[in-house]
Amino acid sequence: MDDIYTYITRLPEGINEAVVPCEDGYTVYIDEALDRAARIEAYNHALRHIDAQDWRRVDIQEIEYSAHYWR
Repeated sequence: MDDIYTYITRLPEGINEAVVPCEDGYTVYIDEALDRAARIEAYNHALRHIDAQDWRRVDIQEIEYSAHYWR
């Protein structure tokens, strides 16, 4: 598996996490405003995006639907 770098940082309102592919894996950003339980859920959500390689898809609605309901 590729490396996953995780940072707790301030994200725009309404964004709990973001995943960015990088040279040797992925960078996951988690919103610092979230409590511990919400951070864990956001991280798991990011892992689902990584597992599905969602950055290769274009339709954000399809990506989010599959990350929340399909798996």
